[in-house]
Amino acid sequence: MRKAPHIDHCRRLEEIPNIGPAMAGDLRLLGIHAPRELAGRDPLALYRALCAATGVRQDPCVLDTFIAAVRFAEGGPALRWWRFTAERKERVGSEEWRMD
Repeated sequence: MRKAPHIDHCRRLEEIPNIGPAMAGDLRLLGIHAPRELAGRDPLALYRALCAATGVRQDPCVLDTFIAAVRFAEGGPALRWWRFTAERKERVGSEEWRMD
């Protein structure tokens, strides 16, 4: 699927950079069905909710992807998810993302 260059061009979750069918399914599981619904959301809260909903501790890269998607939904540039790894580590440390 084609990725949107800006949130204004985005109608489906799968058009968000870094979001494929599986991640779009995870977002829908969390009650997010449209790209703009990500704006203003807390990526860490989304990550924790996904871990709780699936009963599985998700890879921390999922949190990086949520940060990227939220920033994009808020009008930020389309950046690869790994550009947010340092921000995740600074914000939540190396251990806080763990669910156990």
